[in-house]
Amino acid sequence: MPHIINLPKIEDNRGNLTFIEEENHIPFIIKRVYWIYDVPGGQIRGGHAFKKQNELIVALSGSFDVLVDDGNQKHVFSLNRSYYGLYIPSGLWREMNNFSTNSLAMVLSSTLYNEDDYVRDYKNYQTWLKR
Repeated sequence: MPHIINLPKIEDNRGNLTFIEEENHIPFIIKRVYWIYDVPGGQIRGGHAFKKQNELIVALSGSFDVLVDDGNQKHVFSLNRSYYGLYIPSGLWREMNNFSTNSLAMVLSSTLYNEDDYVRDYKNYQTWLKR
């Protein structure tokens, strides 16, 4: 089930600090980290599901929405705090949209990049769910 994880936030008058520890704050070992930035207005990122990959998405700067779809229900999560992470387990369709100017999304992944792990067409995703 996708859900928001409240990450540690250490407040200090010099600035705040947040961190993520694998298998402590998130239920997987981090194999890959990537980030999404300079998204033009109105564009959608994602638009796929992963067969095996689990991930945590954090809005390091700015804000954006993540639509998560299990084939039956859709949920929209608005990310706008750098101490919130959206955990998305494998097998769920996801789309990211409504990016604010200068937003920065960091994604922690449980797998190395593998094109065969992607389901990139929604109709194929629905078929894959029925397997």
